[in-house]
Amino acid sequence: MTNHNGAPSPTAPYCVFCEIVAGREPARIRYLDNDIIAIVNRLTWVPIMLLVMPRRHMTQLEMWSSGILTRIGDVAATLGCMYCPDGFRILSNFGYDGLQSQSHGHLHVIGGQFLGHYA
Repeated sequence: MTNHNGAPSPTAPYCVFCEIVAGREPARIRYLDNDIIAIVNRLTWVPIMLLVMPRRHMTQLEMWSSGILTRIGDVAATLGCMYCPDGFRILSNFGYDGLQSQSHGHLHVIGGQFLGHYA
């Protein structure tokens, strides 16, 4: 996590997404503005796996409860249409049982093939 100046907070746990935003970890960026970043997921379960998130660290619940979610959703849908013209899913995982692996809030855009009837 970073503080308001973009420097790592000395008390915050390591967050790979904050490190990507700060340019200290590599990523294939598909969208970037002052508030939002979209990257290619390192996981390759399906041909297209994008992550769309706020650049500022916030939890999944904070992201869903803030005004930025509408913009993140717009970016996710636009990228889904661009990279998966035959269809895609937008997913959001909450907590351990929901398979959330990162504390930095984000949406998944997955597609590029028929995804089956259930995730």
